[in-house]
Amino acid sequence: VSYARPSSASIRDANLYVSGLPKTMTQKELEQLFSQYGRIITSRILVDQVTGVSRGVGFIRFDKRIEAEEAIKGLNGQKPSGATEPITVKFANNPSQKTSQALLSQLYQSPNRRYPGPLHHQAQRFRFSPITIDGMTSLVGMNIPGHTGTGWCIFVYNLSPDSDESVLWQLFGPFGAVNNVKVIRDFNTNKCKGFGFVTMTNYDEAAMAIASLNGYRLGDRVLQVSFKTNKTHK
Repeated sequence: VSYARPSSASIRDANLYVSGLPKTMTQKELEQLFSQYGRIITSRILVDQVTGVSRGVGFIRFDKRIEAEEAIKGLNGQKPSGATEPITVKFANNPSQKTSQALLSQLYQSPNRRYPGPLHHQAQRFRFSPITIDGMTSLVGMNIPGHTGTGWCIFVYNLSPDSDESVLWQLFGPFGAVNNVKVIRDFNTNKCKGFGFVTMTNYDEAAMAIASLNGYRLGDRVLQVSFKTNKTHK
């Protein structure tokens, strides 16, 4: 959470991706390391959801892009105290940029398999997302199913009965701005009926989340993720 600021060229793209951090480094130590280059708006270190241990990866958002550039010059390839390996500091990819599409193509189009399907794909019993990776940007602005007044509504199927809203926040949050999540519960037992909905603000980010999470194995279940269509799901 940080103060909203009017967008301008001087503050845009001031978010840095940092990898190779010592697992023992705290968020406070990360900020101390970078604060010599300018004012930090937000920072975070990614941790393993299960163990709580640092993944050695973090993000730093500076007040201005020029400060982020200075931090890259000063810290990329350096060894902070307590580190055995040099750290990598670079600009974090903006999810809505074209670079994300190139990344997706690499992920999904390995030499032996050129079709848009989930990474953890199972036997063909599962419906795959109708979106092809190559066709993603051409769909922008068209009237496709799933668009609501507030954003893009995504249908998530095959959730376990114990699933709650926090599961959906954790799954979709990394891909971009999430407006709303809802798990559909059985009226009598209050258990999840196996599906839910997620509304995301940005089309590119929603398409990226669908392409990445459709066919994703969550526990012992394989998720089906697609834009919500108007037909009723039985």
